[in-house]
Parts: sequence; C-alpha cells; structure tokens
Amino acid sequence: MSALRRAHARSAPLFLLPAAVLLGLFLVWPLLRALAYSFEYRELLRPDSHRFAGLTQYSGLLVDPRFRRAFANTAVFAVLVVPLQTTLALLLALWVNRPEPAWRFLRGVFFAPTVVAMPVLAVVWTILYQPAHGSEVGPINAFVMWLGLPPLQFLGDPRLALPAVAAMSVWQGVGLQMLVFLAGLKAIPRDLIEAARMDGANALERLWFVTLPALRNTLIFVLTVTTVLAFRLFVQPYLMTHGGPQGSTRSLIQCIYELTFLSQDLGRACAASFLFLGWVAIIALVQRGLLREERA
Repeated sequence: MSALRRAHARSAPLFLLPAAVLLGLFLVWPLLRALAYSFEYRELLRPDSHRFAGLTQYSGLLVDPRFRRAFANTAVFAVLVVPLQTTLALLLALWVNRPEPAWRFLRGVFFAPTVVAMPVLAVVWTILYQPAHGSEVGPINAFVMWLGLPPLQFLGDPRLALPAVAAMSVWQGVGLQMLVFLAGLKAIPRDLIEAARMDGANALERLWFVTLPALRNTLIFVLTVTTVLAFRLFVQPYLMTHGGPQGSTRSLIQCIYELTFLSQDLGRACAASFLFLGWVAIIALVQRGLLREERA
C-alpha cells in the first residue's frame, strides 16, 4: 500500500467521526435509554419515581385487549394497503412510462398528493366521506345515493372505518411508489424488450417474462418500504376518527402516544415501542428473505 493510500486510510475515521457522534447522540443513546425504561415502572412527569419491573411491562401489553386490538387494526391496515398500493403503483408506472409531455404532466398529477400535508388530506377526505345530514352530504355519499343506494357511514361504521382510511392512504401514497417503479422501468435495457417482441411475445408475455423479473429488486424495495410505512399508521385515523368508532381504527402508534402523553406511563410506552419495532423488523426481514433480492 502506498503512503498516500495509508494516509487516506488513517484519515477516513476522522471524516466519519462527526456523523458517528450525531448518530450515537440522537439515535443510539435515546434508543438504549428507552430500552432501559421499558423494564421499569416509570411515569413521564416523575422521572425520579421509578422501580424495576422486569418483563412485566411486556407481558402486560401482550395480554392487554386494547393493545392487541391496536396491533390487529394496524396489521389489517397493512394487509389492505400494501398489495393494493403496490399493484396500483406498478400499473400506473406502466401506463405513464411514455416520453410525451402529456404523460409527464400526468405523472405529476399522480404524485401531487404525496407532497400535501397529511392533516390537510385528512380534513379533505373527512369532508368527502361526510354522511347525509339534511341537505348536506359528502361527494362520495352523493355518488352512492345517485346509484340508488342508501348513504353509508364511512367513518362512523366500525366495519367501514378502517377500509375507508386505507382507501385514503392508498390514494395519497401511490404516486411515490409509481415514481420508484418508473425509475426501475427506465433502467431496463430496451434490447430485452425488443428481443422479446421480435420473438413474438405479446404485451402480457413481455410484462410477465421480461419486465417483472427485471423489476424484482425494485419490487422488493417498494414492498418493504410500503410495509414499514403502513405500520406507522397514526395521523389519518387520529384526525379522521380519533381511533373510533369502538376502537376500530386505533393504531399501534396511537396506542403508544396515549400511553405516553395521556396515561403518562413511560415504561409501558417504551415497551410498546420496542414490541412495535421488533414486529416491523421481523416482517421486513421475512419479506426480504422470501423475495430474495438479487445482487448485480
């Protein structure tokens, strides 16, 4: 190794030191403190009054019906959103993957909801879902009534509230996944598509045997990110339904929020946070293992 290379090797840690210090100060240290708190009975506003609890906080959460309901709601939300949003994003990407300016404009239209603040979208969709009150009715229920059906309590019916929130979330986030798929489509060599066309493959066969295999890593990335984001559900149901009706839209993040700031049970909130972190990590790892990302 030359002297210049040895000098570069010695100086590399110095360039990494500021980032490592910030990472340790604002991520690793709070994470370790929260892990320690999860084994204690500790109140948020009384940090001096705490005692060791062992695994009691974790075992108590696992048998708590409210926490289990929140976990079930979040899991059902992810099952509704992840496949639907991923499929729609792929179809939209295939549709707008054209060079003309009009199609570029359409990409911007589909992407626009992702840059709007979620509280704004929550208010807008609450108005869209508004049930019939006298002469006032939301646009979606107006369409339902135009079809000759009775108006629906989208956010007031425990059976419809979570699917309604999921539909709004799919609409809001599909544009971002569409752009990721577009980037993957642009990276596919045109020679592969043309060779398949010359071999007599039709559009569906080219999609199944050429495009989708080439998008494998992109698909894995989209599925993983969408799953993690789905489990972070909080803002939409909290603003649109406050976790109701009857707890049907109460999410894990809302449960952690209530434990921290309403019940002020910091120890149990930290335990809930680590259970949440563990579940998301396991799901992401299993998902990536099943799909087996290919290395270039």
